[in-house]
Amino acid sequence: MRRSIAGIVIKNGKILVAKRKEGGAIGLRWEFPGGKVESGEKDEEALRREFDEEFGVKADPLHHLGTASFATHSGERLLAAWLVELPKDCLLELREHSMIAWLHPWDLENLDLADSDKALLPLIKLGSDREA
Repeated sequence: MRRSIAGIVIKNGKILVAKRKEGGAIGLRWEFPGGKVESGEKDEEALRREFDEEFGVKADPLHHLGTASFATHSGERLLAAWLVELPKDCLLELREHSMIAWLHPWDLENLDLADSDKALLPLIKLGSDREA
């Protein structure tokens, strides 16, 4: 089954989410940074690549939080959530997103979050509890 990754960044009890630019299947919706894992690529490598492509920063994947499945127009995919650390005081360039936000875990449920990422909310709650 094809695989995607989502990087969960937690800072001061808040979680990083980004709003996609207009266009595409999830345009103008919020998501956790990440994307598709390419052939032969490990999750950690995909996370580093995606954070560099999307924000111009070096990400440090810490540990796997869990995996959820979701359906797309091209079939079923697995979405792996990873706790990710970013360099202290780094600046995020908005290359694929129109804005970012740092939200408390309980605020994520009311966000217009991409359907695939909604399945990760229970895993993220566990991850944020670990970081508290």
